[in-house]
Amino acid sequence: MRFVVVTGMSGGGKSTALRMLEDAGFYCVDNLPVPLIEKFVELIATPGGEVSKVALGLDVRADQAFADVQKILEKLKENGYVFEILFMEAGDRTLLKRYKETRRMHPLSQGGRIEDGIKKERAILNDIRIKSDYVIDTSNLLTRELKEELDRIFVQNEEYNSLMVTILSFGFKHGIPADADLVFDVRFLPNPFYIDELKYKTGNDQEVQDYVMGFPEAHTFIDKLSDMIAFLIPNYVKEGKYQLVIGIGCTGGKHRSVTLANRLYERMKNSGGCGVKIAHRDVGQGV
Repeated sequence: MRFVVVTGMSGGGKSTALRMLEDAGFYCVDNLPVPLIEKFVELIATPGGEVSKVALGLDVRADQAFADVQKILEKLKENGYVFEILFMEAGDRTLLKRYKETRRMHPLSQGGRIEDGIKKERAILNDIRIKSDYVIDTSNLLTRELKEELDRIFVQNEEYNSLMVTILSFGFKHGIPADADLVFDVRFLPNPFYIDELKYKTGNDQEVQDYVMGFPEAHTFIDKLSDMIAFLIPNYVKEGKYQLVIGIGCTGGKHRSVTLANRLYERMKNSGGCGVKIAHRDVGQGV
């Protein structure tokens, strides 16, 4: 039997993950009272049972101590029960935005500031986050991308990549992305904007790609950037980083940055060691 405990930050996507696991054939139960957890596991793990895949959702609630949940999980492990822990994560800014959009109160804010509830919850969950088998940061994930990641881990049983890398093209005139961990400026290359036949095209068009990559400096930049990223990624993984956003910017975010972001993505997507996705923030902005 495959038994998965799904937990994480409130607003991090736990309920969504449980629904997706249910669609994938898991028998899902969310937030059992603490005293019933051990009995539930004993019943569900009975030899010869019909259920082969189980997901149990557990999170912080104002009416129960999460420390008791952790003690029960440790006891289950001592008694020989095998389970995996999936931790659903998101950055504080993303969590705050989600709470404001849904107009919900954080379960630990007790009528006060949502930021205080998030801080308190993060401290409570720190230990189980460290012990988790999988940590998925949904800050920059689309629902479709989350489903693909869960299917890859729990349906296709592929190797889990703890680090998710987002390669993000952008235009400096629209502002540097607030969530970017690394930012690279490619405005040292000639701008296709000033070529009449390229002005209204983007770095997703072959003509623009040929123009940008026609300069030796573009190839040198990609080579050196790829080498640096290849060095950084295993070290980020070793230090427990789960989300990395690489920003590549030009003036408007339509030509040079898009071209070079695409080239970096092509180099990284099959390199292993991390999950990789690409996004072009400003490619649809008007000229």
